Amino acid sequence: MTVTSSTRTTLEMIKFEHSIFALPFALLGAVLAADGLPSGRQVFWIVVAMVGARNVAMTFNRIVDRDLDARNPRTRGRALPAGLLTVRFAVVFLALSALLFLVAAWRLNPLALALAPLALAWICFYSYTKRLTWMSHLVLGLALGIAPAAAWIAVRGSLAPRILLLTAAVTFWVAGFDVLYACQDYEFDRGQRGLYSLPKRLGIANALHVALGCHLAMLALLLWLLRLSHLGPLAAVGLGLAALLIGYEHTLVKPHDLSRLNAAFFSVNGYVGFLLLISWSGAVLLKP
Repeated sequence: MTVTSSTRTTLEMIKFEHSIFALPFALLGAVLAADGLPSGRQVFWIVVAMVGARNVAMTFNRIVDRDLDARNPRTRGRALPAGLLTVRFAVVFLALSALLFLVAAWRLNPLALALAPLALAWICFYSYTKRLTWMSHLVLGLALGIAPAAAWIAVRGSLAPRILLLTAAVTFWVAGFDVLYACQDYEFDRGQRGLYSLPKRLGIANALHVALGCHLAMLALLLWLLRLSHLGPLAAVGLGLAALLIGYEHTLVKPHDLSRLNAAFFSVNGYVGFLLLISWSGAVLLKP
């Protein structure tokens, strides 16, 4: 396997394109913490930390789930079950990614470094929760939801209650679209003992209602944060547009028609994060 093909396969294994979900909220957390633009150094190490943490989370998940992935028709073509990459390679890549994350935390401040092992433990713990509880979607949500709080710590070296509203909002946002994503594995999950998900427990129709409820909770929390932070009309417009996108996302997925699930999962959610980053950061910079 050439270096180019190995790199391409590794990026596919970790779904590098999914970084669009958490990264905008981490950067927004940094902007809110700085009450303006954080330094270039801070932004650089925050991005490095995000890349390292996400590589750890996805690689660990692929290692832990490789036997499940091999049995699932949707996932059996992934790198590890298909034999495109070895487990040894994945473990080495995992270790290097964890080291990258720890170096970034060290370069930020002492509190970021002290909390870094806890963050790694939580994002790895998620991979086991689908074998323990149907609430695994919320665990995944919090794994991404800690990104804005971590960025706040990276900028300020401390934590403030206000940023926890953004953490909670991201948690519900991710949990909601993860419930949607899990609907496509409904039949496979039903045939597996010791594997849990909300669609398996409630059925697809009810799971879609829960996903919508999670997204409504996200919007309510963002509205609360907007008012608390006095961000003004630009941020309100951004939130309104994000609400329209989320509403559109839910029109794409029906209990008996999941054919447009990927459009809802990838395209719409990617736009939501960047829309909020741009509009809310602009609102912060335009504050008198």
